[in-house]
Amino acid sequence: MAGQAHLAVRSQPALLALLGCAAVAWYFTVLSARDMPPGPGTMGLGLGVFLAAWTLMMAAMMLPALTPLTTVYLRSLRATPNATVRALRTAALVFGYLVSWALFGALAFAAALLAAQLAMDAPEVAPWVGAGIVAAAGIYQLTPLKDFCLRHCRSPIAFLLHVAAYRGRLRDIRVGLYHGVYCIGCCWGLMAVLTAVGLTNLAWMAVIASTVLLEKTWSHGRALSRAVGVALIVFAFFIPADPALLPGLHSSPTMPSASISLNSTPFGTP
Repeated sequence: MAGQAHLAVRSQPALLALLGCAAVAWYFTVLSARDMPPGPGTMGLGLGVFLAAWTLMMAAMMLPALTPLTTVYLRSLRATPNATVRALRTAALVFGYLVSWALFGALAFAAALLAAQLAMDAPEVAPWVGAGIVAAAGIYQLTPLKDFCLRHCRSPIAFLLHVAAYRGRLRDIRVGLYHGVYCIGCCWGLMAVLTAVGLTNLAWMAVIASTVLLEKTWSHGRALSRAVGVALIVFAFFIPADPALLPGLHSSPTMPSASISLNSTPFGTP
């Protein structure tokens, strides 16, 4: 019991640092997006800068849900007496996790470009495509594959048993990448919805981040996952009648096409 209490004390700074990183990421994400209304496109960014902004956004949204794994991972490092080594290994895990989301960001970039093109070239078709995307994300929430990935994210001990055999200097980065793949498998549908509602949509970011956190940490997370799936399916039925529900696939007459132009974004130069 005393050893567990000592471990909890030793783990607390690392967990606070993780949550602190998420808070800083939220600050810069809000700062960048607050003056840019949600709309089609890639926030006016090229691929490289988009991936940096996307990774920052994923750090804000996903790092709080990483705390259960981090806690167990620190427990697995309890035999390492050097606090600096433990901190570096944990940081390497988080780095690998964010790299997996950065790689997924390339798909998000392509999806945002296609969404912008569709909104401009076929505005009458875009709402139906958007409704299909949202409905598909909702249906995925109800599938065995979603449950499989979610079980992995909710059971860090089973996960650590799998990665215990990892060796080498990059083992902690590999652990983060491995977990990130399952996390993407769990959350890709929600990220598709984020693309549809606009990548700078702070309200939807907060809703999705809260959903991810509760799915992975709340005792009723699986039930919440299914409820979110049903809610998305119902939401999809309203989209064709009101395309503005999906700003990421809807070009407002009052919105300049700047959402796909570098000069329209706080990341660009006016």
